[in-house]
Amino acid sequence: MIRLVVALLVAGVAAGVPPAGAAERPSPADLEAQLVCPTCHTTLDQSDSPVARRMKAYIRGRIAAGASAAQIKRELVDQFGPGVLATPRKEGFDLLAWVLPLGVLVGGLVAVGLLAWAWSRRRDGELAASSPLDPALEQRVDEELARFDQ
Repeated sequence: MIRLVVALLVAGVAAGVPPAGAAERPSPADLEAQLVCPTCHTTLDQSDSPVARRMKAYIRGRIAAGASAAQIKRELVDQFGPGVLATPRKEGFDLLAWVLPLGVLVGGLVAVGLLAWAWSRRRDGELAASSPLDPALEQRVDEELARFDQ
């Protein structure tokens, strides 16, 4: 039985399947792409400012100590504020940053749909009835059309 478990572990490592605990460990590159430098306002993976270098070293140290991505983010938010996150949180007032663009998009689609529906329902007869021709002009048009029919 033990040989079977060892064989499965070796096969999993050979196939590139990470162990169960490794899936929870964040990589520094992932966290650096999700966090923003407070001085230059670019993501840490693009910044080379002194503060960004210190934050990168802090992230690597915390990962080596076994901290999760959520713990590291929480600690950096406590130290630098919520502006250090590259994406807004999905709670409280920051939820508007996620909901508002979707609401505007849905509202725009509804408005375009209503306008298209109203435009398709308009009839040519309604346009002609709303602006009748002058009788003299109508007679002239009939004469011109008759001349082309010959």
